[in-house]
Amino acid sequence: MNPPSESAKPVRLRCAIYTRKSSEEGLEQGFNSLHAQREACEAYIKSQAGEGWVALAGEYDDGGFSGGSMARPGLAQLMKDIDAGRIDVVVVYKVDRLTRSLTDFARIVERFDARSVSFVSVTQAFNTTTSMGRSCSRSPSSSGRSPASGSATRSPPPRPRACGWAAHSPWATTPTGAP
Repeated sequence: MNPPSESAKPVRLRCAIYTRKSSEEGLEQGFNSLHAQREACEAYIKSQAGEGWVALAGEYDDGGFSGGSMARPGLAQLMKDIDAGRIDVVVVYKVDRLTRSLTDFARIVERFDARSVSFVSVTQAFNTTTSMGRSCSRSPSSSGRSPASGSATRSPPPRPRACGWAAHSPWATTPTGAP
């Protein structure tokens, strides 16, 4: 039997983009925050095409809905499609677009895990498509805080150095290489 070829085609990963904006202000514009979030996510997915990533055509948008509530039509449809096995990766612009509640975040990630769905934030170092990313995703809930915490400054909690976040993180509390 021949060993697998290094040029073997990667597995196709179906990527759903979820966008949210809390207020309805500006949504009537031809190009708004939801469009900007979607474009950034689409560009990220295209950058991963060599890994088999493909953006799904469906739109999971919640314009005018607070991230503090799970009662959002776009999120409900996203979860329904995840339960139906139509999605492999959920891509968001920022973690707080998915939720602003630690409890809800933990529930969502648990549901993703149960269905082998990965989660990626394109502007933050949050990617559960790798084993290291899955390991690091457990960190926020174990510290009792979350990247989706609703603090006035929106400063996420410190991240473990093993996750590779300190070197490029805007919220790193110590210089790289410091104990």
